[in-house]
Amino acid sequence: MMRTNDGGPRRIVVISTGGTIASRWQGTGYAADASGSDVLATAPLPEGVTVEVVDLFNVNSSRMTSAHQLALLRTVHETFADPGVDGIVVTHGTDTLEETAFLLDLHHSDARPVVLTGAQRPFGTGDGDGPGNLYDALQVAASVRELGVLVVFDGRVHAARGTVKTQTLAADAFSDPSAERLGRVGFSRVDVERLPERPAPLALPDAALTAAPGAGGPGTAPLPRVDIVTHHADGDPLFIRAALAAGARGIVLEATGAGNATPEITAAVADAVAQGVLVAVSTRVPAGPLAEIYTGGGAVDLVAAGALLTGTLRAAQARIAVLAALLAEGDGAPDPARRSALLRRLLEGPVRVEPALATGGSRSASAVATRA
Repeated sequence: MMRTNDGGPRRIVVISTGGTIASRWQGTGYAADASGSDVLATAPLPEGVTVEVVDLFNVNSSRMTSAHQLALLRTVHETFADPGVDGIVVTHGTDTLEETAFLLDLHHSDARPVVLTGAQRPFGTGDGDGPGNLYDALQVAASVRELGVLVVFDGRVHAARGTVKTQTLAADAFSDPSAERLGRVGFSRVDVERLPERPAPLALPDAALTAAPGAGGPGTAPLPRVDIVTHHADGDPLFIRAALAAGARGIVLEATGAGNATPEITAAVADAVAQGVLVAVSTRVPAGPLAEIYTGGGAVDLVAAGALLTGTLRAAQARIAVLAALLAEGDGAPDPARRSALLRRLLEGPVRVEPALATGGSRSASAVATRA
């Protein structure tokens, strides 16, 4: 389906957070320091679009923290409290854009769009891609509704869920290795090729109301620690135990294959679950779903130990799902069963796997068949 900006008045708010799109040469390398207004000045505006800029913070996205992301989430909700706003564009570094986009999407209940974009080449360079990406993002924000949070990059429109950075330097930096793009943008129109599958949105967590990047000390409630542990040849439970010792309330195991590890790691996962820690299992393989196929420390045993498989979500976004489930609990009494059920719902999404490989899986073969 085609969505066209009819040229009617559209009021878009650009929230600037830094990244390559705002990075200038610092003598030894690039770092984010250009303001949102400076970034906006490099791009033409689509017809009928007026823009207001919010300079929220200015960081390289490799330095992004949960506090930054929650402050952005709060700002998005505050911005949409104004019914005159038609959409939001967030300029963001590409390194952790996929995590921020997914966190926003899990908490996004408004019909109006939030569009994240950035650049692979720095601010002010002659061949910079930032101005074109920003123009496209504004065009999408002025044209679509009911699609949740989107990533717009290099003329492509992606759903937040499942989209990851797949190119370190190339202009087409993002894709969902397990799904098709959502659409494309160009020539003053947006073509939407499919609709995203999204779980019911979460309420704004209490932690977002007070999140302040860089704040700490007495009286500041720490955010839940969620760690990622990668399995590999010679992998052992050491880093799972280290995460527990550091106070992790959630762990994402980046397993091999379709979700496999070792009996020793499985035992450590069972210990973590017994301590009330949420454990999710993703994979280091770029594409495809997880499935309960193997025992001997494989996904069959990990699920039996209490871990949840992440479908087609990879580790960074799976970590965000775990964090969101923990934040949704707030300051209330811990309820491991409710928390686990919520995480399961957040992890559910498109499943593209042959039914023959889904036997014994955490999703039934019939459900797989109907979604394939």
